[in-house]
Amino acid sequence: MKLIVGLGNPGTQYIRTRHNLGFMIIDALADKCAIDLGTKKHQSLVGQGIFDGTRIMVVKPQTYMNKSGEAVMEILHYYHDKIEDLIIIHDDLDLDFGRIRFKPDGGTGGHKGLQSITRMLNSEEYARLKVGIGRPPERMPVEAFVLSTLGSREKENLPQLIDLCLEGLNCWCSHGIVKTMNDFNFKFIII
Repeated sequence: MKLIVGLGNPGTQYIRTRHNLGFMIIDALADKCAIDLGTKKHQSLVGQGIFDGTRIMVVKPQTYMNKSGEAVMEILHYYHDKIEDLIIIHDDLDLDFGRIRFKPDGGTGGHKGLQSITRMLNSEEYARLKVGIGRPPERMPVEAFVLSTLGSREKENLPQLIDLCLEGLNCWCSHGIVKTMNDFNFKFIII
């Protein structure tokens, strides 16, 4: 089973924030695959289903971003899944909005969710789907930027961005990270 985890913060005040792009993508994937995300266990909202022939579990940790690793660790241990079958979807300040990058492993880039996951798994060897949010305007603190809602042009282009992410995740499920990087790391939506 492939484990697809989208990072975000629980609570209605965070629903449309930049930091919750991981949750938005999981919601879209769940809708596409008719997966019910109403079950809460392992400190997460979880659901299982089939994504174009591949058995998947979609996960939205409910621990808040900086403790995401606790939920990911619980799920990996409970289902005896391998770290190779895990991908984390998260927002990324170093990519412009509309750009995505798949990575097989790597550092955290200061992302609190990734820091928690890396610490709890004691490993950086897990796949990521980085979804660009761009840099904050001058003098705006990073924390305020990631917790702010998407702008009007971003909201308008969000469906295309989510579709691109789902295409990439489908490739990852079927063909692995190398082919997915080769096929998707240079794709982007024009804003």
